[in-house]
Amino acid sequence: MGQSFSMHPKALLDVCSELVRLTLKFDHPTDAIVAKFFRDNRGLGPRERATLSGTVYSVLRKKLLFDHCAPSGSGSKERRLAILGFYGPGDYLRSALSEQEKNWLDQCEKINVADLMERHRHNLPEWLVQPLKDQLGAEFWPLAESLNLGAGLDLRVNALNAKRADVQKELAQAGIKALPTPYSPWGLRIAGKPTLNKLEAFVRGAFEVQDEGSQLLAMLLDAKRGEMVVDFCAGAGGKTLAIGAGMRSTGRLYAFDTSAHRLDALKPRLARSGLSNVHPAAIAHERDDRIKRLSGKIDRVLVDAPCSGLGTLRRNPDLKWRQNLQSVIELTVTQTAILHSAARLLKPGGRLVYATCSMMVQENEAIAQAFTEANHDFAPLDAGDILAGLKLEAASKLCSGGDNGLRYLRLWPHRHQTDGFFAAVWEKV
Repeated sequence: MGQSFSMHPKALLDVCSELVRLTLKFDHPTDAIVAKFFRDNRGLGPRERATLSGTVYSVLRKKLLFDHCAPSGSGSKERRLAILGFYGPGDYLRSALSEQEKNWLDQCEKINVADLMERHRHNLPEWLVQPLKDQLGAEFWPLAESLNLGAGLDLRVNALNAKRADVQKELAQAGIKALPTPYSPWGLRIAGKPTLNKLEAFVRGAFEVQDEGSQLLAMLLDAKRGEMVVDFCAGAGGKTLAIGAGMRSTGRLYAFDTSAHRLDALKPRLARSGLSNVHPAAIAHERDDRIKRLSGKIDRVLVDAPCSGLGTLRRNPDLKWRQNLQSVIELTVTQTAILHSAARLLKPGGRLVYATCSMMVQENEAIAQAFTEANHDFAPLDAGDILAGLKLEAASKLCSGGDNGLRYLRLWPHRHQTDGFFAAVWEKV
C-alpha cells in the first residue's frame, strides 16, 4: 500500500496535523473544510488525499478515545490525534515519528478498549447517549459500533431508463463490485469510494448516489403517474429524482427549497436524469405565495425536514460535536412550522409524508404525534402496510411503534445498514 505516496512521511503527518487542527474548530462542516483544504493544496496526490480525509474522519469518530490517549504523548495535541487516527500503513507512519512517539503509540495500541470507561468506547457526547439508550436498550452498543465504522456507498438505479441488473453488470465491467440493496428495488451497494462520475452509466443518468434509506422515503410517498406532487424541502434533489422516476416523468413534481444554492446542485442531476416533470423553485419561507397558490391542489407532499442529521453520523461524525440538545430543540420549532405549512397543500385523499435523517424522538415521533393530535383532518397511515403493499421484502422489519398501533418507518444503521431515518404518513380526509 505504501508505494505510491509522493510525500515524505514527516511532511504528510504535518499536513494531517494541520487539517485535524482546522477541523476541530468545528466552525464549518468537515466535508467543506476538507474540500477547501484540497483546493488550497492542489499538489496533494490521490493517496495523500485519502490519508488526510481518512485521518480526519477517524479522529472525529473516536475523538473521546483519542482524547483519553493523547495527554501522555508529546508534540501538539492535533499531532497526537493525527498519529492516533492516521489512515495509512503503520510502517509509513512510524517512519515519521520520534522514538518517544513510537513508544507512546505502542502503549496506546496495547490498550484494551473493552476495559475503558463507556464514553471512551462509544465516542458519543453525553447528551446523545441517554436518548439512544432509552430507545434501544441493549442495542445501544451495536449502534455505537456501527456509527464508528463508516458507511458504504449506495446507488439508486434510474428506473426511468435503466434496469438494476444491467447497471450492476456495467459496474462489474468497470471493476466495481455492486450488490443489490436488501430493501430498495432500485438500490446497489458498493464497498469503498470508487470514482463514479466519469463512468458512462453515470454520465447518461443510469444511476445516482443515494442512501437506501432515502430511496425508501420516495417509495413511501408512492407518487403515481400524472399526479401533482411536492418535495417540500428538496435540497440537492436526491429524493425528487427518485419520485420523478416513479412517476415515469409524467404529472408535475415541484422541488421547493429555501436555498437556491442547494437547488442549483439539482440542475445537472436533473439534466442527466432525463426527467421532464420536475419544476425546481426557491421559496422565501414555508408560507411563500407559491405555496398559497397551490393550496388544496396537491396529491402528495414529502416533507424531508431540516434536522440534526444525527442519523448520518457514519458519514458525518462531526455533527455529534457540532450540536447539542438545545440545537435539536430549536430545530423542532422549524420542523413543526414546515409540516403544518406543507399540509395545507394537500387535497382530500392526498398523502403527506414527514421524514428526517435523525435518530432523536424529539424530531421524529414527538413531531408526528403532535401533528396527528392537532390535525383531525389527517388520518395516520401504517408505513409497514404501505411498503408491504409495494411488495417490499421484509417491510415489517423496517417499521416500529406509532400512534394507535400504526407503525412509522424507523431505520437504524446497525439494523438496516442504512443511515438513521424516520418517516410518518398521513392521508388528508
